[in-house]
Amino acid sequence: MKWLDYIVRYFVGGLFIFSGLVKLNDPRGTEIKMEEYFEVFSTDFAHFFEYLIPFAMLIGMLLIIFEIVFGVAVLLSFKMKWTLWALGLLIIFFTFLTFYSAYFDKVTDCGCFGDAIPLTPWQSFSKDIMFIVLISYLLWRMDNFKAWLSDKMNIIILSASTILSIYLGIYAINHLPFIDFRPYAVGDNIPANMVAPEQPEFVYTFEKDGEELSSAKYLVAEEGYTYIGHKITNQENTIPKITDYNIWNDELGDYTSQSFIGLKLFMVIYDARTAEASKMEEIAQLIHDLGEEVEPIILTASMGEDMQYFLLEHNLNIPFFFGDATVLKAMIRSSPGIMLLNNGTVLVKWHINDTPDINEVYNLIQN
Repeated sequence: MKWLDYIVRYFVGGLFIFSGLVKLNDPRGTEIKMEEYFEVFSTDFAHFFEYLIPFAMLIGMLLIIFEIVFGVAVLLSFKMKWTLWALGLLIIFFTFLTFYSAYFDKVTDCGCFGDAIPLTPWQSFSKDIMFIVLISYLLWRMDNFKAWLSDKMNIIILSASTILSIYLGIYAINHLPFIDFRPYAVGDNIPANMVAPEQPEFVYTFEKDGEELSSAKYLVAEEGYTYIGHKITNQENTIPKITDYNIWNDELGDYTSQSFIGLKLFMVIYDARTAEASKMEEIAQLIHDLGEEVEPIILTASMGEDMQYFLLEHNLNIPFFFGDATVLKAMIRSSPGIMLLNNGTVLVKWHINDTPDINEVYNLIQN
């Protein structure tokens, strides 16, 4: 049984570390997901959860760090009784979230592995049940696990894991994710991602002379076939990566297609009332220095009056267009955030803390 003990222990520890790392890559994404859960819970259970929304980032970061540190502790076989019980409580919490999402169809993507490996709520729930079984097995076999390093060395490793996790998380929060798994990443062509990779392929079911048969072609009733039903055999490949990108304003109407023409500098602002304004002077200068070669526009989910006040406050005179807040948050994890596009292809993205100057923008355009 020892070989099974090792396999289960390394699998559980490794997967918790992996789960934590992919979320640590994008803490803003975890914050958004926690906000979704708190908003749902405040409606379905108690308004108390509404007060947790401002702390979504802190709670998300704590959960991420717990996953990584407990995963490392499992690999080290350090204090296995406390580590496994802590992991058990953590996975029970996750199981409740994923079951609630799946059964009540509330939050359609739990974000268990961030955007790296999207899972449906039922897939996430199944994963959590598997974890409960594996952790239960480790608890049963707990006496067979002995730490193979000294307590002092284990504490040093766990402390280093905690400090490194905090550092990487803070860096990702104040810049952009290390790896962008969204369909708006640098190099992606947004209009291409709005087109399905494949056309649907159908298999039809018919009945003739009391027998059922399947066909890729639609068989006509004149030849004695009775239609029963059909299914799409390549369902997953018929869904575009982007299904909800749509921008507009009152003056020009739908501007979605036009936003892909030529060189565009998008300034993405989720909400003008809460947007980070510390670097707005630099952004305003950049926009002022842009020639006619690059067209700057603002994408926002703000109310029109709030956006007008924001432009006036920061002495900006550029058009703004409305978009869905969820889409804007997927496009860039910064508000304001800057994206440079050429005919719909994302050339580069900047967090507000990394606002470029005009020379950097022109160098990118020329290259």
